[in-house]
Amino acid sequence: MTYAVVFPGQGSQSIGMLMGLAEAHIPIKETFQEASDALGYNLWPLVQKGPEEELNKTHITQPAMLAGGVAVWRVWQSLVKTQPVAMAGHSLGEYSALVAAGSLSLKDAVTLVADRGRFMQEAVPTGEGAMAAILGLDDDKVGEICAEAAKSVVDEVVTAVNYNSPGQVVIAGNTAAVNRAVELAKEAGAKRALLLPVSVPSHCRLMMPAAERLAKRLADIVILSPVIPVFNNVDVQAENSADAIRDALKRQLFSPVRWVDTVLAFAAQGIQQVVECGPGKVLAGLNKRINREITGLTTSDSASLDKTVQAVGEAK
Repeated sequence: MTYAVVFPGQGSQSIGMLMGLAEAHIPIKETFQEASDALGYNLWPLVQKGPEEELNKTHITQPAMLAGGVAVWRVWQSLVKTQPVAMAGHSLGEYSALVAAGSLSLKDAVTLVADRGRFMQEAVPTGEGAMAAILGLDDDKVGEICAEAAKSVVDEVVTAVNYNSPGQVVIAGNTAAVNRAVELAKEAGAKRALLLPVSVPSHCRLMMPAAERLAKRLADIVILSPVIPVFNNVDVQAENSADAIRDALKRQLFSPVRWVDTVLAFAAQGIQQVVECGPGKVLAGLNKRINREITGLTTSDSASLDKTVQAVGEAK
C-alpha cells in the first residue's frame, strides 16, 4: 500500500511524551540531544518533568514538538523499508516534515521554530488575541459568523484559521471579536463553541508582523529540495525550490491551515494509509472524519508503533 507521513503541531505536547519509545529506541533521546545542543538548553528533562507551564510556552513548545516528530520519524526509518510517497505537517508540523524530507537540518529547524514562537508571541500582546474551536457548523457558516463578529467589534479581526475536518473549524483574532464569534456560533446551533487555552492567535493577519520577521530568518537558512514531496498548509502544493518553500512558510503564519484539503489531496493520489509521526493522535482522529477510505495510524508509544509497522507491512 502507498502511504503518507504527517506530523502534529502545537497542542499535541504533554509532560512525559515519548518516554516509552525512548526506553526502546535510541534515536529518541539522540534526536532530543541534537536539538538541545542547537538550542543551548536541555529539552528532554523539560519534556519529561515540566513544569507544564514552561513546556506550554510557545517558543519552547515549538522546538519540543519538532524534535518529537523528527525523533519518531528516525525510529520509523529504522524499522520500515518503504518510504512514504508524500508528507505534510499541521502548522508547526510542516517544519518536522521538511526536516524528515531532508529539506531542513534539525539544527536549523529547532532554532528557527524557537524564534518563530517568539515572533508570534511578540506580535500580539498577551490577552489581546484568542482562538476558539467551532464544532457542528459548515465552513461557509463559520465564515459568515466571523464576518459578522468582525463588523460588531470595530477595527478587530476574527477569521477561520484551521479547517481541521468537516464540521470542525478553528477561528482566531482579537479577543473581543473571537468572543463575539463564539456567542454567534452558539446562537447558530453549533454543537460546541469554546475558547482554546492559547495565548497566540495563529494563522490570522495579526501574525503578519511575525511573518515579516520570520522571512528574514528564513533568508539565512539553507533549504534543499525535499527528497519526499511535502504538501504545504497554504496551497496544498509540494514545492521544490527553496524560495517557494520559504514563501509558503512565511504565508503559513497568517493563512489558514487547509488540513481537510491536504487529506483529500492524499486520497486523490491513491494514498491508502496516513502515518502520524510524533506525540499524540490528533491527526489520525481528524483523518477519520475527513476520508474513511484512508487508514490513519499512530506512533506515539511502543504499542501503536508496533501496530503501525505491521499495518504498513514493510518491516525491515
